Amino acid sequence: MPRQRLDLTPVEHLAILDAEGCVDVALEPAIPPDDLRRLYRTFLLARRFDERMLRLQRQGRIGTYLPAGGNEAAVLGSIYALRPSDWLVPVWREWPACLWRGWPLETLILLYAGFTEGTQVPDGHRDLPVCVPMGTHVPHAVGVAYAARYRREGSVTLCYFGDGASSEGVLQEALNFAGALGLPVVFVCINNQWAISVPRARQTRATTIAHKAIAYGFPGLQVDGNDLLAVYVGTREAVERARSGGGPTLVEAVTYRLSAHSTADDPTKYRSDAEVRAWEAKEPLPRFRRYLEAKGLVDERVHAQLEADADDEVRAAVERAEARMGEGRLADMFDHVYAELPAEVQVQRAAWAREVEESPEAAQPGDSA
Repeated sequence: MPRQRLDLTPVEHLAILDAEGCVDVALEPAIPPDDLRRLYRTFLLARRFDERMLRLQRQGRIGTYLPAGGNEAAVLGSIYALRPSDWLVPVWREWPACLWRGWPLETLILLYAGFTEGTQVPDGHRDLPVCVPMGTHVPHAVGVAYAARYRREGSVTLCYFGDGASSEGVLQEALNFAGALGLPVVFVCINNQWAISVPRARQTRATTIAHKAIAYGFPGLQVDGNDLLAVYVGTREAVERARSGGGPTLVEAVTYRLSAHSTADDPTKYRSDAEVRAWEAKEPLPRFRRYLEAKGLVDERVHAQLEADADDEVRAAVERAEARMGEGRLADMFDHVYAELPAEVQVQRAAWAREVEESPEAAQPGDSA
């Protein structure tokens, strides 16, 4: 028999707003004006919060921080496609999605200050906390989707990961399991071009990360991750497919990390100024603002008021968070980890109690022997 060429599902690229904010009206989604204003407000809040968190870290008021600047449109466009009853499984740079879903800002500050309260999901939220080990949360998302279908909830699980995680073996296992069982899960890869210092071109020879979905038997789609509208439309299609029983989708949002991977990273060591400037010219916030201005939804006065509101909200959140930090107990590091405290940790706790008793100045308010 002669060799035969197999027909494989093609991968599309979707863009709706160009770099100047001009819209393709044939593809423009019908988003209510109030939602567009709220998306813009959340975008501004996220950007100002990101900038303030960097300053707090440099001042020694929080620990290591991972900036989100440049990735906001990819996150907000995708999370907007979810219902409150759907499940969110983030990594570490998708906290703008948590803002959209109503998380208090001070919770995110506490997270990066090293307080366990920072991982506490607000009551009634179908969100998982931030996951730091790369790619290990993706099987959890698949498990959530499996459980939701078993319970006939009608919910969809949205799971984020980065281009670096796409090279992890555990992620391949999770995608295969989701595809084999046709689970209601949407995978959103935030491809910001760099896995810390490893460029996307060094991670895979695949034409796009979205192509990887084909191997697991479900659709892949690449979208302009700096175009909030394109991310929303692509994710909405994937969510609708999952909710109707059509199984998973992999959405690759092509964007760029404008700042460092983390506050422990120096990106000037591995990427050029010319590359950064080229992506800054395409960054999502001015693009979305110009789109809203053309629709008559934002002008200079409205923008200035939203900026002032964002600054006030961030400032108040920092004050609330630092007030809670002052109420912390160092002894809490021994609690809430084990159901039954192991013997070696009991020894450490006893040593801590003796030190507090002998040197009261080592204790914080609320600590006691």
